Amino acid sequence: MQLRRAKWIPVGVVVLAVALDLVTPADFTSAPLLIAAPVAAAPLLRLRGIIAIGALAMTVHAVLARVDGTFGWQRGVANQLTLLAVTVLAVLINRSLEGRDARTRRARQIAAVAQSAVLPRPPSRLGDLRVAARYVPAENEAMIGGDLYVVQDTPHGVRVMVGDVRGKGLGAVSAVCANLGAFRYAADEADDLPGLVSALERALLREGGRRGGQEQDEGFTTALIAEFAEGLGAVRVVNRGHPPPVLLDAEGRATVLEPSEEAPPLGMSALETWPSPVDTFPFPPGATLICHTDGVTEARDESGIFYDVSVRLPLLVHHRALIGDPAAPAQILQLLIEDVGQHTGGRIQDDQALLALHRPRARPHA
Repeated sequence: MQLRRAKWIPVGVVVLAVALDLVTPADFTSAPLLIAAPVAAAPLLRLRGIIAIGALAMTVHAVLARVDGTFGWQRGVANQLTLLAVTVLAVLINRSLEGRDARTRRARQIAAVAQSAVLPRPPSRLGDLRVAARYVPAENEAMIGGDLYVVQDTPHGVRVMVGDVRGKGLGAVSAVCANLGAFRYAADEADDLPGLVSALERALLREGGRRGGQEQDEGFTTALIAEFAEGLGAVRVVNRGHPPPVLLDAEGRATVLEPSEEAPPLGMSALETWPSPVDTFPFPPGATLICHTDGVTEARDESGIFYDVSVRLPLLVHHRALIGDPAAPAQILQLLIEDVGQHTGGRIQDDQALLALHRPRARPHA
């Protein structure tokens, strides 16, 4: 809508030039304002529109100059030639902008393909588990940064990881790929979550050695690894320095699943070996597990107040239930992303990766 209104700016410039010429003395010329009309059209209109605005400006100038009796070589023909030259210049500017926009679109398409290859969206359903995922990059041009999520159906149940690699933007993509590759292999092979975490640790150490330098010493990943028990009655969680998930029950009450024991991020075992405590939480029918990165919890408003998922999420879901059906996992994530954006005033301060895993209620028998 705003773009459609902006396209009328060149016409408005011409109308303003006519109004000024009619209310000013005859020796006043509106030619400079008319010259601005094709320039204003260059980034807003297509080729035909720019030429039409240029022709309109030349016609209006000729008519006004005739009415004022000032259409001579200096005040008439010279201004007409100037208008013609500026129209040609506006066309050239428009062609340059179109080429740049086309290159930008191609770059964004390539980035979108790269994102789908590096961070594919998980299936919407794995057995009885409903899954939704969203990624909001801090760098729009990059499309992907240092946050990650992965959901995999394994012989040991559905296993999930949400992580945040140190750093942002394209520099963290190689570490993201290492995390995802290690998880996809180890999730099928490891008998339990501590074994899975150990495999991830080894993969990160190898990746840090390849990258060398500071990355070898400080390349770490905060990670939340979860495993759903058979029948989805419980969820087992290992938290390695990551924001704790939020469990939203069927009545819309939120509970933060805090770890029983603090553990450092992955990739730091070269300094010391830490255990990976496993916490088990009930996962009742109708519950939704919301996993997210610190781009959500560390989002601040103008007063510096951090966003509180456990407080805002029940309000959002309750409001959704009042105006329609209960929110599905994808709708919950959309509500959360929009609410974080309103909290920060639209300023994306860090990458945001979100995952919603929902256990539907049992359907009553007919």
